[in-house]
Amino acid sequence: MSDQVKGLLITFFGVLFVVPDSLFVRLIDAAPLTIAFWRLLLVGSATALFLLARQGTAPFRAVLGTGRYGLIYMAGVGTSGLLFVLAVSLTSVANVVFIIASLPVFAAIFSRIFLAEPFSLRVLLTIAGVMPGLAVIAYGSGETENASLAGDLVAFGVSALYAAALTAARQARSVSMVPGMAMGCLVVSLLLLPFAAPLSVPVGDTPLVLGHAGFILFSSVLLAIGPRFLPSAEVGLLVLLESVLAPILAWVVIGENPGGYALLGGAIVIGSLFLSNLVLLRRQV
Repeated sequence: MSDQVKGLLITFFGVLFVVPDSLFVRLIDAAPLTIAFWRLLLVGSATALFLLARQGTAPFRAVLGTGRYGLIYMAGVGTSGLLFVLAVSLTSVANVVFIIASLPVFAAIFSRIFLAEPFSLRVLLTIAGVMPGLAVIAYGSGETENASLAGDLVAFGVSALYAAALTAARQARSVSMVPGMAMGCLVVSLLLLPFAAPLSVPVGDTPLVLGHAGFILFSSVLLAIGPRFLPSAEVGLLVLLESVLAPILAWVVIGENPGGYALLGGAIVIGSLFLSNLVLLRRQV
C-alpha cells in the first residue's frame, strides 16, 4: 500500500468517526455542560494515559516548553470542545457543521494578522465565496426550526478558537501538540466540574457517553496520523465530508430538517472550500 493510499484511508476513517459527534450530543439525555464535561474528561484522560505509558512526561513538558503557543493551543482546543456542545444544543446540527467548515478562513485571517503571511488570490476568493454562505445561514436561523442566531454565534466561536489553536501549533510545529490536546481537554473539564452534574446522566445513556468519547478519540488519533501522508488539499477535501454527512445523519436518525437556508448557505460554503482545495490540489500534483 502506497503512502498516499494509506493516508487517504486513515483520514477517511478519521472523518467518518467524527461525523456522529453532534448526533451524540443530541441523543444523550443530560445538560450541555454535563455532556461537555464527560466528553472532555474522557478524551483528555485516555489520551494523557496513553502518552504517559508510551513516552512518560517528556511530550507534555515539550508542549509547555513552547510557552504561549502551547497555552494558546490548549485553551483553543479545550474551549472549542466545550463551545461545540453548547452550539449543537442551541442551534441545528447543519448550522453548526457548515459554520465550523469555515475554519480555514479564520486560520488564513489569523495567519495574516499574527504570522504576517500574505493572502493569496485563492484565499481571498475563498473568503469572498464563504462569507455570503455564512450570512445566508445566519439569516435563516430566525426562520428555521431548531436553529438560533445565538447558537450560530457560538459555532463561529468554535471555528475561530480552533483556528487560533492551529495557528499557534504552526508556530511550534517542531513539537507534537497531541499532549496539548489532552491537557487542554482536562483543564477545561476540571473548570466545568462546578457547573456540571456528572452523575445526572441516566445509566441507560452510559454507552452513549462512552461511545461519544470513543468516536472523538479515534477520530483525533486518525486525523493526526493521516495528514502526514497526504497533501493538505486532499485532507481539506476529505474533511468536508463531515460537513455533508453530519446533517444527513441527524436528519435520518432524529428527523432534524436542516431547512432551506442552511442547505443553501451550506452549499455555498462547502462549494467555495471544495473549489479552493481543488485548485490547491492541482497545484500540488
